[in-house]
Amino acid sequence: MIPFERTLPYDIIMKDVYVSSCPFCGKDNVLLPLRPRELSDIRTGKKKLLVFPCCRNRITVVDADQDYLLTDTVLRRA
Repeated sequence: MIPFERTLPYDIIMKDVYVSSCPFCGKDNVLLPLRPRELSDIRTGKKKLLVFPCCRNRITVVDADQDYLLTDTVLRRA
């Protein structure tokens, strides 16, 4: 079972990856330094260090599906 507290929902808009809000500072509509083509590498097992441009906090993305990024960090409280 996927640990829901370690997931982050994302959207792809015009070949850019966005999250609705930063889990650390709360800023809305954050553009991630991640390209949609990198999501297929993540799905096959490659890990990706992701630095949020709004607050410089870091997470490691370990898996992805069409809606969520799975990280190694607890981002939500269950």
